Amino acid sequence: MARRQCYHCKQWIEKGEEHDCWTTTEAALTEDLSEDLQDAYERLRETAVSFGDQRIYASHHSIMFARSSCYFFVRPKKSYLEVVVFLGRALRAPQVKRADEASKSKIANFIRVTHRDEVEPPITDWLREAYEFSATKKAARARSLRR
Repeated sequence: MARRQCYHCKQWIEKGEEHDCWTTTEAALTEDLSEDLQDAYERLRETAVSFGDQRIYASHHSIMFARSSCYFFVRPKKSYLEVVVFLGRALRAPQVKRADEASKSKIANFIRVTHRDEVEPPITDWLREAYEFSATKKAARARSLRR
């Protein structure tokens, strides 16, 4: 029987067989993490949930936290969690590894987290700021559409 190799995950798929390598879960992305990283992720998640209504979902290699659009995501790595926070400004702090322009109005701030104890201010403050910033961006878009 004819087979093909998936471009994304490199898995071999039989002809006619259903394949969706984009479908993943939080559990699948965090199951191989060390206990410290799993604890850190849980604390990040608990912090985000405390902010209010949002959607939390896994997408490819990341776990997204979104209101109308993603305000931060976590990309689990072997030895750390890469936390990318979208704000209207670049952060300047030792925890921030780099900041890249994500759009005309958003800066992606890259933070490395290796332990649960790191998930405290200022990181939690930045997450809350991003959550609130995402609401102001939504309101600004709605105002511009009504004009």
